[in-house]
Amino acid sequence: MIEIINTGGTFNKRYNPIKGKLEVPNDFLAIEDILIKSLYQRKFKITQIISKDSLDFKKKDRKLLVKTIQDSKANKIIVVHGTDTMNKSAKFVDKFVKNKIVIFTGAMKPYEIEKVEAVSNFMMAIGFLENAQNGIYISMHGMCRKYDKIKKNYKKGVFYEK
Repeated sequence: MIEIINTGGTFNKRYNPIKGKLEVPNDFLAIEDILIKSLYQRKFKITQIISKDSLDFKKKDRKLLVKTIQDSKANKIIVVHGTDTMNKSAKFVDKFVKNKIVIFTGAMKPYEIEKVEAVSNFMMAIGFLENAQNGIYISMHGMCRKYDKIKKNYKKGVFYEK
């Protein structure tokens, strides 16, 4: 079984026409839509926690993420997370989680607006889980590497291998 832990981030953002802005909803509709449309056949569980932009994460949010991962019965976990602090959260999780495969993924553009990037990053994470060894990884922009081998280039808006 794969557990998908959804923390929010741009991946999940949707336009709120009443407020006139993008918001992080407290749901996992984007993930569910990807899994249904991709005809994914493995057993999975989706756990919804935090539901915010990663720039708003506090230490208590990262502690909750660690506890959720540690308490999970799954050994293979995908964390959908905002890209701005993904590396910071991955590094924090690495201090406390040693016997699981955890892959962070997200998107620079909301799934609702541009589906290709979110789907590519998410499905690459699922595929990588099949052969990965225990550790903390990031799956973004055609790469899935240990979290300390991949980084976001804020000027270009892409992740790259260090």
